[in-house]
Amino acid sequence: MNVGTVSVRLVGKLVEVEGKQEWIYIREATMIDVEVRLGIGERQREKIPLYEEVAGKINFLIEQGTMRPGDRVPSIRNLSKQLQVSINTVKEAYSLLEDRCMLEARPQSGYYVRARLPELPAEPVVDHPTINPSEVSLSKIYQIVMRDLLNPNLLQLGIAIPNPELLPIEKLNRMLARETRRFPTQSVAYELPPGNLRLRKQIAQRLLLSGCTLSPDQIVITSGCVEAVVLALRALCKPGDAVAIETPVYFNFLQMIQDLGLKTLEIPASPRGGISLEALEYALDRNAGEVKACIVISNFNNPLGGRMSDEDKLRLVRMLENHQVPLIEDDIYGDLSYSDERPSVAKSFDKTGNVLLCSSFSKTVAPGYRVGWVAAGRYQEQIERGKMLANVATASPTQLALAEFLANGGYEHHLRSVRRVYARQSAKMSDAIGRAFPSGTRVSRPQGGFVLWVEMPEGVDSLVLYKKAKAQGITIAPGSIFSVDGKYLNCIRLNAACWNSAVEVAIETLGRLATEQLTAAPGN
Repeated sequence: MNVGTVSVRLVGKLVEVEGKQEWIYIREATMIDVEVRLGIGERQREKIPLYEEVAGKINFLIEQGTMRPGDRVPSIRNLSKQLQVSINTVKEAYSLLEDRCMLEARPQSGYYVRARLPELPAEPVVDHPTINPSEVSLSKIYQIVMRDLLNPNLLQLGIAIPNPELLPIEKLNRMLARETRRFPTQSVAYELPPGNLRLRKQIAQRLLLSGCTLSPDQIVITSGCVEAVVLALRALCKPGDAVAIETPVYFNFLQMIQDLGLKTLEIPASPRGGISLEALEYALDRNAGEVKACIVISNFNNPLGGRMSDEDKLRLVRMLENHQVPLIEDDIYGDLSYSDERPSVAKSFDKTGNVLLCSSFSKTVAPGYRVGWVAAGRYQEQIERGKMLANVATASPTQLALAEFLANGGYEHHLRSVRRVYARQSAKMSDAIGRAFPSGTRVSRPQGGFVLWVEMPEGVDSLVLYKKAKAQGITIAPGSIFSVDGKYLNCIRLNAACWNSAVEVAIETLGRLATEQLTAAPGN
């Protein structure tokens, strides 16, 4: 195939180039002038199937950067009209590009350019003899990291918070003002446990999407998901007891366990399917009687991003019931699935009240509102009593505002929009990491949420990288704070909720610093 270089205007249609018709694509309906290299040739002369020619055009635009990871490609029907080919031809072309890992289909959403990193972090090796309860003693690095995450002068890539530019701030502010006017006395009174009834009704209705049939009376409102988990741990455990957790694990869980005087039993997890049930069963058999609770993020685990299958959720629930170990299920990212299908929760398979389902609205709409909840099963009485002793009640005005936001459909509308953005931005960040970081770097490929787990080659110390990145005005979450014994030293967690030119430059800087460190390592 001959190749020529021409200057064209990207308009998303067929154009005439050196006597031949070629299709060029416009991203985001933006008119820009660029110089692109277009393949000039004749399908008849090369005798290739028409669907391969269509696939070749899309592939070309991806390779030369016009269409980037996370971008949505034209719908099958639109591309069929633009190229004047059959719908079946476009379907075959897109199927071919899926097989080549260039595109990915998202249910009820369309086709998108895949990130260029098909490789997931290596599956953890389950070393049974090492699975023993451990005292939690977090080093000073945890306090340093948390303090730096509050510094407004640093670009925050280490904290798992939603993109503030995507939050429905104005809508929530209007609802907050309106609801406090509608209910002036209620807005300043205590909403004693279990909390605001209208909000609990709305949560119960939404739980149907997760496979749960619960009444509002089975839900307790808390001050964020963190309080929900803490109340659950206090209800289930006493100092010296062991808690089974995934590893790597959300570092705040480790802080909670330490402050409550508990031990951890770290269970390996996968970036694909979450916690290893084989390892968990082995650990429960080996430590019978010591383990008093198990904490699992079943959907889009933080930090790995793994999602448990329905089969594994059912198996987990039954396994813990058989061992008489309650499950504390954190589902804070469940509403942020990249597909339109809301994943189930392990609680939906619970027939005995052994699962305490915890969540909040902090990752979706309002981190500062501090409104969470727990469906505590047979432990509800202990949870309500613990809530009263901890702080009496969650703030009333924010409960009122969120109840209205859910009731009028604003929450679901917001989710449909933000899911697409996070899917696209996670893909863009993955692609940028692949281009900027040392060869051999691996990145998780979550199907929901907005955190990425980056596994760099051995020889890169994430604590050293943290210090050097901070000097450049960037914060990251070093891998060692996601484990009791400081494992994952060559890993970091990044927040992909925001993608702009500053973040893109920061990723390039992190990649350069990691490469410099690797090059300077002994033996290189």
